[in-house]
Amino acid sequence: MRFASISRFAASYALSDHLFLQSESLMDNTVLETQHLSLAYDGKPIISGLNLLIPTGQITALVGPNGCGKSTLLRGLARLLKPHIGTVYLNGADIFRQSTTKVAQQLGILPQGPVAPEGLTVRDLVAQGRYPYQKSWLQSWTTEDERQVRKALTTTDLNELADRAVDTLSGGQKQRAWIAMTLAQDTQILLLDEPTTFLDLAHQVEVLELLWDLNQLEERTIVMVLHDLNQACRYAHQLIALRDGAVMAYGTPADVMTEEMVQEVFGLACRIVPDPVMGTPWCVPLRREPHKYSQD
Repeated sequence: MRFASISRFAASYALSDHLFLQSESLMDNTVLETQHLSLAYDGKPIISGLNLLIPTGQITALVGPNGCGKSTLLRGLARLLKPHIGTVYLNGADIFRQSTTKVAQQLGILPQGPVAPEGLTVRDLVAQGRYPYQKSWLQSWTTEDERQVRKALTTTDLNELADRAVDTLSGGQKQRAWIAMTLAQDTQILLLDEPTTFLDLAHQVEVLELLWDLNQLEERTIVMVLHDLNQACRYAHQLIALRDGAVMAYGTPADVMTEEMVQEVFGLACRIVPDPVMGTPWCVPLRREPHKYSQD
């Protein structure tokens, strides 16, 4: 007999009225939507009056400077931060009117920098993703639970590491293990908060390629926070650029990634050129003039 338990992780977001109207044609293909969403921490407004449509079967990247509201927005989408005003809809229903179990069967969330208990094996971590399907603590581990765990381990190429302790893995392997846990949850939607943070370049690409495969091969809807604009352009179908809790631009990388947007959102002068490999927009920051120091 086997049992599973899952941590409830989080993230949140939303968009403006003009964006909602421009994107209304996406409604039929939307699994996540916000209407007039306002989010706050300790009474301090972070996101105000945002309307957002997330199209199904696509990768959407949230980009913007530190403190702009990306993670807050992600937490709101994941039902981990209750709106001050407004509503988050998950598959057409108010997410806060759905049970925790029902939400967890539709949406998986991976927070930034999760930490596994010391000695917990990869297999047992992945098994935690089956918690939403356990009707009681006395229910036996089912063949479907086992099938989903095996599938998640295979998809993330972790079968050979299944009996290793998570805390002994490399950064990229750990991140794959956490992603495998969300895959075992068997949800259509994945929300990830900075999944490449603290990883070297090779492991960043490894994780992003895995997410791309999940989208392309299994049609998973993925929303993730990314800091690297060039990676966001390579791996996302849609970009949402935020500044000070407001959406400054929303659309395809070709539409959003402009020199004007980067200057306005990040305060950075740059040139946008084609990615030499993918052809997607590529942000090249401009060097500033060197400071001249007095000889006195």
